[in-house]
Amino acid sequence: METSPTTIQTTARAAGDELMMIRLLMGVYWFDEALQAALKAAGWPPVSRAQSMLFANISAGEQRANRLAINLGVSRQSVSQMISDLADRGLVEVTDDPEDRRARIVSFSEKAIPLRNAAFTTLRRLEDELRARIGEGAFDALSEALHADWGPAARVDAERAVSRPIK
Repeated sequence: METSPTTIQTTARAAGDELMMIRLLMGVYWFDEALQAALKAAGWPPVSRAQSMLFANISAGEQRANRLAINLGVSRQSVSQMISDLADRGLVEVTDDPEDRRARIVSFSEKAIPLRNAAFTTLRRLEDELRARIGEGAFDALSEALHADWGPAARVDAERAVSRPIK
């Protein structure tokens, strides 16, 4: 079952938290749901949220199947299945990695170019819509913060478990 922004927001409020990570997830879901609805309305074949996130990672330059699995937080088998399904639909191509015989490189196929163009244009329109909704200043500040170099993943201490760890 996919989680909607409304579900995330309700969960966050129920917990009394306004954590930035939750807000960032809500933003990702807002974009993804609007993108998928627009593409579906335009007659493009549907993709799951996981496939949409796979596309986003490939667009961001990640091409190795094992890295895609790590980025998505799923098993290599799950990513392999997603890639296989998308390859069967002609949207991605899989080739051997010339630098590592054990690895595979995933890229968009020629057939995917019109879909990628439609998605890119739609995402730009969604950014315009977000700018109109939250205001130019807030949009620019958000964009600047997201483009800033956050550095490597932070290492912070978590509270120690006082009872048995959750399994």
